[in-house]
Amino acid sequence: MVDRQGFVRRRVRAQLYREVGRSIGLEGSLAEASIRVLVVDDHESWRGFTSNILQRVPELQVAGEASDGVQAIRLAQQLQPDLIVLDIGLPQLNGIEVARRICFLSPKSKVVFMSGNRSNEIAREALRTGGYGYVVKWAAASDLLPAVEAALQCKRFISAGLDGCELSHSPNNVEFARSLSTQNLHHHEVGFYFDDQQFLSGVVRFLGTALRAGNPAIVVASESHHNQLLPTLQAYGLHVDVAIEQGRYVPVEVVDALSNFMVNDMVDPSRFVSTFGGLIRKAAESVEPGRRVTIFGEGVQVLWEQGKRAAAIQIEKLCHQIVEEYDVDILCGYSGYNVEGVLHSDIILQQICAEHSAVYPW
Repeated sequence: MVDRQGFVRRRVRAQLYREVGRSIGLEGSLAEASIRVLVVDDHESWRGFTSNILQRVPELQVAGEASDGVQAIRLAQQLQPDLIVLDIGLPQLNGIEVARRICFLSPKSKVVFMSGNRSNEIAREALRTGGYGYVVKWAAASDLLPAVEAALQCKRFISAGLDGCELSHSPNNVEFARSLSTQNLHHHEVGFYFDDQQFLSGVVRFLGTALRAGNPAIVVASESHHNQLLPTLQAYGLHVDVAIEQGRYVPVEVVDALSNFMVNDMVDPSRFVSTFGGLIRKAAESVEPGRRVTIFGEGVQVLWEQGKRAAAIQIEKLCHQIVEEYDVDILCGYSGYNVEGVLHSDIILQQICAEHSAVYPW
């Protein structure tokens, strides 16, 4: 099936980049194909992840990469890039100081900061240098391209969760583009955890927030994780036994779920959508209209452990369809990964991260 909406969005975005390219003096074929980007981060894994996201847009060309502040300044002066995606915690010179120097050496370069630091004060200071955006790293999969798009239109962008960050001190008083993660109601996120304690911390926070808000939850997990989740949620102050009786908490054994839609080691799309569509409709009936169903699933983890990575990616793609069709929130869980440590060397893992609106290393 052709994703016509996605195709139209890509065409519109491509036209935008062509117009921006012409506006900054790129003529002819350059206007069609090259908005040059410098990626700056001291972690090779994040440079690779950032480049992977940027390369989804043909008009964006990663012209160079830098791993420290001094190298970033040198390359910015040499390349004169149209855009710089800039980490803050850099060796030798931090990103904020780098941005201050670059504004004199490469004045036409627009800067989008991408940092793991969620401090409002750090974000304010970064934007005072003239930066057009501040993207929190764990939301980069959903926020980076919107931030780039905003910067190329001379608009401000800041990731959700930094809503207290005042931009009134930023220069040029340009329009502020808020994170799509606060506008777009569709959330398909992923969490990576090392052990059961990290699993419980991340998943309980995700499910607890939904249940406290009165939303129903579907939990597709192993028997051992079900047994750990129930008492932990109870200790969190949630009456899970009552929620199960009312149909607001739907525990599903992961092996049973997989058996419903796996055929010859691959996912049957119609069975997958039918299986989760039925669960979602049933859970939605347990609450008043307008409540959103929340889903946690670790079926992808089971397939990953079995070496069925293509099937795991297929599920992640089908989750987009579920999210859009049923207006639900989904969190996928993967165990035993230091996502920063292996991201640069694992192309499949990069694809997994890129399929999600946010990435959380628990």
